[in-house]
Amino acid sequence: MKADYAQPGDRFEVPLDGFVIDIHRGDSLIEIQTGSFGAMGRKLDRLLPEHRILLVYPIAVESYLHKPDAKPRKSPKRGSVFDLFGELVSIPTLLDHPNLSLEVVLVSVDKMQVADAKVRRGRGGFRTEDRQLREILGRHRFEHGADLLTLVPDDLPPVFTTADLAGRAGIGRDVAQQMAYCLRPLGLFVEQGRTKAGIEYSLAP
Repeated sequence: MKADYAQPGDRFEVPLDGFVIDIHRGDSLIEIQTGSFGAMGRKLDRLLPEHRILLVYPIAVESYLHKPDAKPRKSPKRGSVFDLFGELVSIPTLLDHPNLSLEVVLVSVDKMQVADAKVRRGRGGFRTEDRQLREILGRHRFEHGADLLTLVPDDLPPVFTTADLAGRAGIGRDVAQQMAYCLRPLGLFVEQGRTKAGIEYSLAP
């Protein structure tokens, strides 16, 4: 991923204000985050006031499993751009910071797996030892919180629940709840009331 984003003159793994920056480009910083957004809270709070930051978040939409003495096989598990909200819940309003941009990169990856007796049987007794980028399949760029509305279906009713959102977006109810949790504090979803079916929302005017 660093090689994909690198440009001539960039510096890599640069110490800055007690943190290490993946890519330092003049006044701009690029952070490639494969783990929790919450773990970046202190780093972002410290650096955003004085630096433009592009936060790059890869999501594996397809994975190929490599096990010893076996042919690689495609995992049935697939990610999507909506996985973003599972991380964004830890910093839901930060995307409205004028110095922060977010790019979700949809990727295909190879997972190198090894046998591990400590891994529960439901996961096949294997753990992933390494991940390697196979291919970049797409990108979604979010410059402002309002850009997240591009992921909201156009055919929602005027007043809707997360069940409506899940059904029209083709995602799980839990993911739809994460979306609502992120979009409400950004002022993009407006809570209209509560019923037995759940919280009712409308899109902000």
